[in-house]
Amino acid sequence: MPSYEQLSELLAPDSTVLLTVECQQGVVGPESALPELARAARSSGALANVARLVAAAHGSGVQVVHAIAERRPDGRGANRNARLFRAAERLPVQQLSGSTAVRVAAPIEVTEEDLVVRRLHGLSPIQGTDLDALLRNLGCRTLVVTGVSANVAIPNTVFDAVNRGYTAVVPSDAIAGVPADYTPAMIRNTLALVATVATTDEVLGCLRRPRVRRA
Repeated sequence: MPSYEQLSELLAPDSTVLLTVECQQGVVGPESALPELARAARSSGALANVARLVAAAHGSGVQVVHAIAERRPDGRGANRNARLFRAAERLPVQQLSGSTAVRVAAPIEVTEEDLVVRRLHGLSPIQGTDLDALLRNLGCRTLVVTGVSANVAIPNTVFDAVNRGYTAVVPSDAIAGVPADYTPAMIRNTLALVATVATTDEVLGCLRRPRVRRA
């Protein structure tokens, strides 16, 4: 784990962005298309920790971005080149654009200052979306990655961030995957090699500083 001084340096408010990944009602909410993942996110405390981090970011001037995965009702532009995508087409809850399924899930609060990046394809909120350009325009150097899933979207996000020159920080108890014991294995054996891993409380200790408003 990094020292407080090291983590504080990484999490300077004017160069840090907090990203929530697929923390949407149709994924982690009560009517999830993926109930096992939704249970893991809630029972582990990961979703509650994401909400705590978002609240702290709002209070400290750290920009919050919510990455949402969705699809058009006609499926245009969506991937069909992997089993995961084909299985998603058959789920009882669809992440349709404009539906309640693609709204950010409680207890996470969204403010007017937050940005929402939506994607119709792929596995990562960075590849092929506006997110990289937005981060650069925001002066981001450190990307705090939270949400789901530790199986697919979270490692994709971390790898894409690192490949683009950002420093990734992963709060280990603010991400979730299935089965439950897979998440710590992914963190220990993969994410820790390319990202700074900390706890939610450690990140909160650095974010809870006087608010700095962006120009």
